[in-house]
Amino acid sequence: MRKLRARWSALATGIDAATPAGRDRTVDALRAFAILGVVLGHWLVTALTATDSRLSTTSPLAYMPWLAPVSWLFQTLAVFFLVGGHVAARGYAAARERQVSYGTWVRQRLGRLFRPVAAVLVLWAVVAGGMLVGGAELDTVRALVKLVLSPMWFLLVFAALTAATPLVARLNPLWPLAVVAGVDVWRFGLGGPEWIGWVNVAAGWLVPFTLGAAWSRGAFAGGRRPALLLLGAATLATIALVLWGGYPASMVGVPGATVSNLNPPTLAAAAFGLAQCGLALLVREPLARAMRRPSAWAKVALVNLSAMTVFLWHQTAMMAVTALGLLLSADLPGLHTVPDSVDWIAARLLWLPVFAAALTVCWAAFRTYEQGSRRPKREGTARVVVGSHRTTAPSEEITHA
Repeated sequence: MRKLRARWSALATGIDAATPAGRDRTVDALRAFAILGVVLGHWLVTALTATDSRLSTTSPLAYMPWLAPVSWLFQTLAVFFLVGGHVAARGYAAARERQVSYGTWVRQRLGRLFRPVAAVLVLWAVVAGGMLVGGAELDTVRALVKLVLSPMWFLLVFAALTAATPLVARLNPLWPLAVVAGVDVWRFGLGGPEWIGWVNVAAGWLVPFTLGAAWSRGAFAGGRRPALLLLGAATLATIALVLWGGYPASMVGVPGATVSNLNPPTLAAAAFGLAQCGLALLVREPLARAMRRPSAWAKVALVNLSAMTVFLWHQTAMMAVTALGLLLSADLPGLHTVPDSVDWIAARLLWLPVFAAALTVCWAAFRTYEQGSRRPKREGTARVVVGSHRTTAPSEEITHA
């Protein structure tokens, strides 16, 4: 144990020393928080139940609506888009200063985002085909593939907004927010067609993305007051929309629910996202202090190194554990049973470390698709790439966009 602690301490010290002094570590910390929040949220509110040798998806939120606050804690995509807008706007401005073309910049930005996607799609194409040939129920295969593919929608939206950075970077967040409000009024208040709600897939996530771009221009540099006002106003708006506007309390989709706040995003989801962004911007100073500790910063840096791998494979890890559990004769509590009681919640919490272990296996197998195949030139050293800066330090190569 002492050797492990000593090795970790040396690794953390090397990562800390290799990080450029001017890097805003809070941005990486917020990104890591957002990704891990989504992962834990999916593991907690997604259940695979086994009936007559078939697997189907459901959610504890459908049986226990009082669990809605769980979705408030783990629906962190708005923070991810906030950070994405901030980084994209700064990156594009820096690229222009270096006279890097838009095409080169956008290829570099999106390349790492989509490289690991190919591995997921190929593996699951083989798995799904093998299951069908082996006689698996079509509904089972469809449910599993949907779990894998459905989280990827945000990558398409994020990629589109990133590519549009030159057009949207200076857009005031109130404009896309007004679009979200207008679509909801048309859809819910005036009986408009359901399809109009999909306009909010772009407009809804454009709200935190443009807020992040405004942050990059110094919109929140004047102390804590702007972030505090954003947090307060957005929180009050969210409460009002849920209590009196008829919006669901859950900030994630619930099977069987008439309205989802997320699919597509609603005004309540946009307001809630702004509240989260306000909180994220408010805690920048204490977060910056925490990130000065080498151990804390190293953990954040390593999560960022494999952020897309973690996100893309976390559902596969959960499903692998669930499938292996089916080899036993009895349904396992918290894994195959209906999520309709507090006992299920307690059992599911015990499964989280097992999911994490399975995800670690997936990470070890597929992380190279995100990080590339580069290796240190000299034994015992490695390049630590942070932003556009390179230096050398012990341990592995670390790259964060």
